[in-house]
Amino acid sequence: MIGRFGRGKDFTYLCLMKQEIIIRGIEDLERAAGEFLEKIGNNTLIAFFAPMGSGKTTFTTAICKVLGVTDPVGSPTFAIVNEYMRADGEPMYHFDFYRIDKLSEAIEIGLYDYLDSGCLCIMEWPENIEELLPEETLKVYISVNPDQSRTITWED
Repeated sequence: MIGRFGRGKDFTYLCLMKQEIIIRGIEDLERAAGEFLEKIGNNTLIAFFAPMGSGKTTFTTAICKVLGVTDPVGSPTFAIVNEYMRADGEPMYHFDFYRIDKLSEAIEIGLYDYLDSGCLCIMEWPENIEELLPEETLKVYISVNPDQSRTITWED
């Protein structure tokens, strides 16, 4: 869906459109990842906000598969960032900020170099560095439904 611009009495506003993808099960991941990549367009800074065990790394693995990454994909919890090569020859970066205690730790790994690279950057636990994220970061939320399916939502 496309957002619409409107005009109020004293201001102009942009209505953001909520996007949603349901992942019905593990067998549905690749379809959902492909749909997600199609819908996010040229967004390269993707921040996944979700509770522990909700599937952030699993969904990132599916995204990597759709993009043709052949390297093993795993959570970069201890390394903080993993680099993968996409089938089109472009690098992509996968961050896990779970163990970040101070913002300076993220800066010291060269966070801004990665974010400014123009390459796809997927971030887990972005709430630990949220104040460092550029305004254009796409904030994506994963929730676990009662039937164990997942709902992925964001506004664009």
